[in-house]
Amino acid sequence: MKRYRKEFGFSYALGMTVTFELISARPEKVRAIYVHPCVTKNDSYFKLVGMCKALGIQPIESEKAFNILSPKENCFVIGEFEKYTTKLDGGAPHTVLVSPMNAGNVGTVLRTALGLGYDNVALIEPCADIFSPEVVRASMGALFRLNVEVFKSIDEYRARFAHNLYPFMLSASLPIDKVEFASPFALVFGNEAHGLPEEFASLGQSVIIPCTDKVDSLNLSIAAAIGMYEAKKRTV
Repeated sequence: MKRYRKEFGFSYALGMTVTFELISARPEKVRAIYVHPCVTKNDSYFKLVGMCKALGIQPIESEKAFNILSPKENCFVIGEFEKYTTKLDGGAPHTVLVSPMNAGNVGTVLRTALGLGYDNVALIEPCADIFSPEVVRASMGALFRLNVEVFKSIDEYRARFAHNLYPFMLSASLPIDKVEFASPFALVFGNEAHGLPEEFASLGQSVIIPCTDKVDSLNLSIAAAIGMYEAKKRTV
């Protein structure tokens, strides 16, 4: 058991619910399951034991693992898994996050994307590590059910996909309720601190989510949720 580092070929799912998602969606990637000696042996626990048995895995009882990986969190189950790669579906809508750095935001966007039917998410570097335990937990395991692909630049993404791009920008003049989203489309959202560079306006139809003048901008995960929801209603 080691504290997570990006260069490792494995990572961790922290928590009972996230570990359930790991086992259900990516059973072939499970390396080990750790349980805290103080875990409550309720129906969820016995469900976990049954799932492990089906995989031929014996849960490992270890307090040390939790002291290393989640010393300050209310966590009693950890799933260790091998990292893996997925490819975006070229015929489906995409959610594109440009240089998102906050693990919580990335995880929340992944969970929302899955819930709204956007199964393909692209991240443009530099960006948060999609396999960090923080992203995995913030996604509540949604990561395991999505196609998530990381690109070095928006140009690398565009070289692979001919999607109609809709950059969400504060400088855009067209509000979201006036936009028709032509399939296949990609909704593009910028960094938490700086948004999208101005040059993104020339890559497609830029879009703004109208807000009052009492706030500078919306949180990335909130903006992405609104964008994905509204685009589904206005797809042509």
